[in-house]
Amino acid sequence: MLDRSHLMVVREVERQGSLTAAADTLNLTQSALSHAVKKLEQQLGTPVWTREGRSMRLTQAGQYLLSLANRMLPQFERAEERMKQYAQGERGTLRIGMECAPCYQWLLKVVSPYLARWPDVDVDVKQRFQFGGIGALIGYEIDVLVTPDPLKKSELHFQPVFDYEQVLVVGDNHTLAAKAYVTPEQLAHEVLITYPVGTDRLDIYTQFLTPANIMPKRHKVIETTDIMLQMVASGRGVAALPRWLAEEYAQWMPLTPVKLGRKGIAKQIFLGTRKTDDDIDYLAAFVKAAREWKWADAKMRD
Repeated sequence: MLDRSHLMVVREVERQGSLTAAADTLNLTQSALSHAVKKLEQQLGTPVWTREGRSMRLTQAGQYLLSLANRMLPQFERAEERMKQYAQGERGTLRIGMECAPCYQWLLKVVSPYLARWPDVDVDVKQRFQFGGIGALIGYEIDVLVTPDPLKKSELHFQPVFDYEQVLVVGDNHTLAAKAYVTPEQLAHEVLITYPVGTDRLDIYTQFLTPANIMPKRHKVIETTDIMLQMVASGRGVAALPRWLAEEYAQWMPLTPVKLGRKGIAKQIFLGTRKTDDDIDYLAAFVKAAREWKWADAKMRD
């Protein structure tokens, strides 16, 4: 019969690449792990690995077990963590995955008052799930997904938490700073600075440049918002960011936000959660806090 320990063995052997390394991780002797591997294959009646010298490669059956392990083990681990927290009188940890690089600045504004209201809840932000967050949410590796691109799934909720406008950010002395709006053609001679994201997930491309069959002179990738906007302020390029973020940085840097096209580009940020978590009070409170920040921010700008 297949059980959790078998899935752990499959996952660790694949992660470590050898029985010796996997045995160390699982706190087993190599002989004990070899015996467990042999017994598993005997029980299943099919090989799980093929041996290639000291390395091991998963068979088709092994690949299926690995897929199962990657789906199921995080759920076991999350359940154990939650039970431990309940036993200790704690509510738990809210794990937030980010699919929106500039939204990290927004998240900081939401998290600070939230932690003050919920002192028995910890918050963990996992940016390693960027651009693959749906799978992490379904697999119980995160509890909330911050994303501008919701995906309809029967087991998930996606709630819009705030609206924003995507704008072009240029230095105050840039020729485009005086424009009411920019056209795609005007970016053909510009250095476009973006986060390290595929162009098929960047609004500046999908909703502005690509439909006009225009490419920038050069596409430069920078990971951090601060460095990106310092480059823009010094005339080294232009960037596309939410208007609220551009206006915040413009308070202390020589930056100007300019509308993208005559009509602009309207966007929304969504929070994704699992329907099975609807009864978790501190999670619902976080979503509520995120929605409230939108109105507070709008009033602040007014």
